[in-house]
Amino acid sequence: MIEKLITLENSIRLNVRYSTDSYKPVILFLHFSGGTLNMWDGVLPLFSKSYRTVTPDLRGHGKSDKPETGYHIEDMANDVYLMLLALKIDVCHVVGSSMGAEVGLCLAASHPDKVASLICEGALYNEFGQFGLFYGSEEEIEQEKSKLRTQILERKLPKAHSREAYMNQEKVAFVQQGVWNEHVVTFLESTMLESEDGTITSHYQNFVRSEYIQNYWDIAFESYYARIQCPILFLPSEEEWNNEKIRHSLRAFSSLVSKFEIKLIPGSIHAYVWMHQPKEAGETAKAFIDHANNESE
Repeated sequence: MIEKLITLENSIRLNVRYSTDSYKPVILFLHFSGGTLNMWDGVLPLFSKSYRTVTPDLRGHGKSDKPETGYHIEDMANDVYLMLLALKIDVCHVVGSSMGAEVGLCLAASHPDKVASLICEGALYNEFGQFGLFYGSEEEIEQEKSKLRTQILERKLPKAHSREAYMNQEKVAFVQQGVWNEHVVTFLESTMLESEDGTITSHYQNFVRSEYIQNYWDIAFESYYARIQCPILFLPSEEEWNNEKIRHSLRAFSSLVSKFEIKLIPGSIHAYVWMHQPKEAGETAKAFIDHANNESE
């Protein structure tokens, strides 16, 4: 495996880890908001024998560049497209988690020739509107957005005086959710950023998070699904599947796609399933990709 910063045609540098087996089909793994390429560490061994894997840190994350602006999913999808060009990858299967699913969806809609299949563990519903979690008048939606903006501004970055203290601080939430394991440890180690004063904080800076989230509010995923040509596997978490609003949007989105499957992994937690249940999630993804790959041959 090689890991290095690749300078794209738009001058953004993406940190990318990839294998070099050029004769194998390619799978592109895209992490969730606030994630890094290390979230896939428990999953990748399941694919190494049959596939070439590519895992970037998306812009604003991990070791990649963090420009002041440019955090719409279309900006990030364009980065990924330019990365594929730089790596001379003609076509790939895409596995996306949460924000990564949104970016993968955008990539598949904009460059259908580049995506052979798409796994969406995310992009299952909009934030607002007919297919959103919040449905109301324009005035009610603006009031809700105002409340959410206040919450965004109140976010405090974690701050610790040592790497060990940072780990202990961040560990609490994962333990409470029952997802603490060696894969989460590796992931959390990759999220540390040393500040100028020597303290340890998160790589996921507030200006990145704020712009991404506020762009997300206005996205209508149905406009992307309507342009999809490849087969899709939807992977809702158990909590998402039990939400009638999300099932409603998922039915609507899937009706726009010519070929799709929906799989539920028992006990799955949104975004964290790839670290919490890497074997179950990885095998589910691999079975779908194997089938899609065989059909395309």
